[in-house]
Amino acid sequence: MMTTTTAQTAEQAVDVPKIADPSKVAPKDARELSKTFFDRLAALEEGTPEYQYARNTLIEMNMSLVRYAAGRFRSRGPEEMEDIVQVGMVGLIKAIDRFELSRQVEFTTFAIPYIVGEIKRFFRDTSWAVHVPRRLQEARVQLAHANEELRSRLGRAPTTEELAELMSLPEEEVVEAQLASNGYQSSSLDAALNGSEDGEAALADVIGDEDAALGLVEDFHALAPMIAELEERDRRIIHWRFVEELTQAEIGERLGVSQMHVSRLISRLLARLREGMLSTG
Repeated sequence: MMTTTTAQTAEQAVDVPKIADPSKVAPKDARELSKTFFDRLAALEEGTPEYQYARNTLIEMNMSLVRYAAGRFRSRGPEEMEDIVQVGMVGLIKAIDRFELSRQVEFTTFAIPYIVGEIKRFFRDTSWAVHVPRRLQEARVQLAHANEELRSRLGRAPTTEELAELMSLPEEEVVEAQLASNGYQSSSLDAALNGSEDGEAALADVIGDEDAALGLVEDFHALAPMIAELEERDRRIIHWRFVEELTQAEIGERLGVSQMHVSRLISRLLARLREGMLSTG
């Protein structure tokens, strides 16, 4: 049976500090307080009011990380910044739910890749289907207005020369803008091709196969924070083996250990990363 003293000690172990307004905590203070709250969070039962309070406080205290990451994309314009911050908050919440103090890494280092990753995914899903230079993105809007104006005035589709004159641009730039406009929207690979004899041919049938390497993009993004948590020597081993493509013997020479020892180190590292990938999937 737990004594009164033991019960009080256990209660104190998960006691959560109260903060009047977590969103106003300075970033430097938030860094230290976050360690305390993550420690409490690990000891609390998920779903309890205390757990929700600790988790929500961590979110509010670390909103400055989202604003910092979103600042990298301020060139997108103020009208998009609110959406960018909201999306970044999703990344922050994911980082909080997956962070563990035992990983011996600062939460800021762990969280930034999640936040930036969510923001980039948002751009990928909502922006241009194909990336084009900023000047051509802006020229596309100007081109659309010029097309509309000249069609209304001439009663027909304008020529490139007429568009260039109205837009005060060289014809070459108008042609570039016309080509760039094709990158704003994409067609589904399953879209039926007009004029196909059986009426069932799809775009994917004529442009090649799916690139299997594309599936690695998300894996690389998930691996980044895990590799950042590794000790310096382990990161160097991963870099030497899979970036510089050194043999185990060559790595052993650099570390001053046997090839067999390098083999065991790499197996251990891969098992750790694999376990992390499975737990985040």
